[in-house]
Amino acid sequence: MTRRDVPARGDVLAAARDDAESVTELTAGLVKLPSRGGIDDYGPVLELLGGWLGDHGLDAVALHDDAGGEVGLVCEVLGAGSGPCWVLDACVDTAPFGDEAAWTHPPAAAVVDGGWLWGRGSADSKVAAAIFCHVAWRVAKVADGLHGNLVVLLDADEHTGTFGGARAFFEGDRDPGRVGGVMIGYPGMDELVVGSRGVARAELVAHGVAGHSGGRSSTSNAVAKAAELVGVLSAAVLLDTVSAEFPVPPKLTVTAIQGGQGYTITPDSCTVNVDIRTTPAFDSAAATRLLQETITAVDERWAGTEPTTLDLVLDWPPYVLADEDPVRRALQYSTREHSVEVTPKVSGPSNIGNYLATLGIPATAGFGVNYRGLHAADERIELSTIPLVQAIYHSAVLDLLT
Repeated sequence: MTRRDVPARGDVLAAARDDAESVTELTAGLVKLPSRGGIDDYGPVLELLGGWLGDHGLDAVALHDDAGGEVGLVCEVLGAGSGPCWVLDACVDTAPFGDEAAWTHPPAAAVVDGGWLWGRGSADSKVAAAIFCHVAWRVAKVADGLHGNLVVLLDADEHTGTFGGARAFFEGDRDPGRVGGVMIGYPGMDELVVGSRGVARAELVAHGVAGHSGGRSSTSNAVAKAAELVGVLSAAVLLDTVSAEFPVPPKLTVTAIQGGQGYTITPDSCTVNVDIRTTPAFDSAAATRLLQETITAVDERWAGTEPTTLDLVLDWPPYVLADEDPVRRALQYSTREHSVEVTPKVSGPSNIGNYLATLGIPATAGFGVNYRGLHAADERIELSTIPLVQAIYHSAVLDLLT
């Protein structure tokens, strides 16, 4: 299949408009099945998706974590010719409901009101899952003329931060080198995320000396020592050179402090969690040096206590895709082809693209339907934007496979 054989822009958009009712119906069905990360059973949403794919002649394979739990689905459309594997990725677990009384419509009711479909997970990212299933169905119809494979990856373990479905797929028996790139269906039509700050997360344990809180003599209080650490870290200046290519500076946040028990014991340990968003100029090595220098300085002021320990529990690098990267180029070309203005963006929050960067796999994120209330009350999506988003992804996939 040559570029001239690929369905024209109008044909792809017409197909997406034909699919709009079906996409809406599948999205609503998914929203009606609560799948809050770490709270609900993921089985019902995965069963619905697997059934839809099967009914449309597509095979869906379950993904499992190390404990045997079902954490996702994968569907692969095989092209007739050899070529890379291109992945459309969407999460099907969601954030919690929050205060249900704050919602205009119940979070699992999937109410359509004023041209919007309301409900938890509608935007992040059950509509993307529904769209990607329809793209796979459309692409399968012309698979004989394609080179390479299309994979739809539906991760049911994303909001936990574990990315169980993605890990099961990319770290399973698949060769990561076969994957040409990933397009992640997070919502929002104005921006295309082509990079992100990295994240280094550390657990610090400050040590003191246990004693009776009512005793005549005082002992070194680990909570007080940890509080000093928190104060120094919160005031730290993170040096960085912001550039046009990576315009977001690094950031350090103390996110938790835990220590002590009851009232009568002077605590001998206290744990501090630190989240550092990293950049190419301030990477995890620089973040670790900052933490270690702070720890050393504070420990010197607390004679007679054990040194504070540092455990780096997560280290994902920052990344930004080059202008000529195939998935970035294909999506940007497709948006222009469909007359949609999209601004490439390096995001502050990290995402699954950072995990994929550790595997050397390029990924875009953050292009999808219009939405409101992400992770908040009244999460909803604008139904009229579904066909255009589907057409853009459909066109981009066809370009990559031809």
